[in-house]
Amino acid sequence: MTEKAKNLPKKESESTDVVEKTRSARIYKPNVDIVERDGDIVLTADMPGVDEKSVDINLEKNILSIYGKVDLSTPDDVRLVYSEYGIGDYQRSFTLSGEIDKDKIKATLKNGVLKLILPKAEPLKAKKITVEAGE
Repeated sequence: MTEKAKNLPKKESESTDVVEKTRSARIYKPNVDIVERDGDIVLTADMPGVDEKSVDINLEKNILSIYGKVDLSTPDDVRLVYSEYGIGDYQRSFTLSGEIDKDKIKATLKNGVLKLILPKAEPLKAKKITVEAGE
C-alpha cells in the first residue's frame, strides 16, 4: 500500500464552544495530520505549551480523547500589553474503527507536538468449525 496524502487547505487554530468547568482557560481544537502507512496510522497534533506531564489520552468505547493542559502563569515582573497569540488548553476526540489494535497504541510528545501511533490490527483469519454427531 502506498502512503496517501490529501492536500487540504490549512486552517487557523479555532476555539471550540466547549468550556472546561474547573478552569477559566479557553479550549482549542488542535490541528492534526493523519497519515496511513502499511502497518499503522500516525496522528500528529500541534499542542504548543503542552508537555508530557500535562497531556491526558484516554480510550473508551472506541473514542480516543486527547486533552492537553497549558500552564497559564505569566512571570511576576511583566505585564502583557498586547497579544495576538491565544493561550488555552487543547481538546480533541476521534472515533476509532475496529481496524486499530487498541492495546498497542503508543504516544510521544516533543516540543508541543503529540504523535500517536495507531497500529492496525491483524485481519481475522477464517476458521473452519467441525460438526460432530449429536447424542
